[in-house]
Amino acid sequence: MSDARPDLIHHPDGKARCFWPGTDPLYVHYHDTDWGVPERDGRALFEKLILDGFQAGLSWITILRKRENFRQAFAGFDPEAMARFGEPDVARLMADAGIVRNRAKIVAASASARAYLAIEEKRGFSDFLWDFVDGRPVQTNLRHRHQIPAETETSRRMSKALRQAGFNFVGPTIVYAFMQATGLVNDHLVGCFRHAECAALAEGA
Repeated sequence: MSDARPDLIHHPDGKARCFWPGTDPLYVHYHDTDWGVPERDGRALFEKLILDGFQAGLSWITILRKRENFRQAFAGFDPEAMARFGEPDVARLMADAGIVRNRAKIVAASASARAYLAIEEKRGFSDFLWDFVDGRPVQTNLRHRHQIPAETETSRRMSKALRQAGFNFVGPTIVYAFMQATGLVNDHLVGCFRHAECAALAEGA
């Protein structure tokens, strides 16, 4: 049976948008201003990758609603501070109802901060990631939701490299969602008003 759900949602403001944010105002704002924008700042990329790890098994809107709480709890996602997290910090975070309280993910975030610092010192975290797409956002030009992959060969290679560097919760599906969100891939559907806007941003990225 074919999937009859729409690929695009037409909103009262006259704009067609990707299906996935629905009509939730917070989600729509994220879709319109953040998702798919090429991100070159290493710290911002680190934050998003850690948050995507916390998303594993959950929906992104759950993490989005808690993002400010996460920032406060994780020292503004300062990798140097996170790398020093010890058992008292883990206990503090496990008691924080404003975040996702998963011990394995909390411990992994600290280990990932140490991995980030090592990559940043050696070659720069942003360059490390962008080299997987030859420094330019990939334009997929997809028209239907069923064409969007869960993972790709590139996300599998990036996932393997991140794991080897010491990151955790960076499987190929998580990594592909990260690539979409941070503009390494422009997966706004053709017909969504943000597709052309993000493609134009890519030209200057």
